[in-house]
Amino acid sequence: MSYFGLFGSKSSLQKNEKQVLPWNPLTSLEQLDIILEESKKIPVVIFKYSSRCGVSRMVLRQFENNYNLNVTQVKLYFLDLIAFRDVSDEVGYKFQVMHQSPQLIVIKNGITVHHASHYSIDASILDRFI
Repeated sequence: MSYFGLFGSKSSLQKNEKQVLPWNPLTSLEQLDIILEESKKIPVVIFKYSSRCGVSRMVLRQFENNYNLNVTQVKLYFLDLIAFRDVSDEVGYKFQVMHQSPQLIVIKNGITVHHASHYSIDASILDRFI
């Protein structure tokens, strides 16, 4: 191994760069009607996250690492369900899903077309809904 190989190659450093996703914070009940309308033009993803849960942190990190779509293909919303419990509760009612945390909900044409929780959350399936 060469001396420079001890520090890793440029390509390995690029792999370690964290992708910043275009999250939109979901913080109000009024946004749910907006999401419903947006979903008629582009699939909408809601990621429900608990800041008190280690599994949520791990699943979010895995989701972000595997996400490969751009802003024209899907719109991402991030919901901190501890800070916005009323919004989290209404998401369940409005989109007909039982509360889970962490949870991924995909809405298209005003209806829930996919939802998953915990270790079943997988960013690689999102291209099925585009």
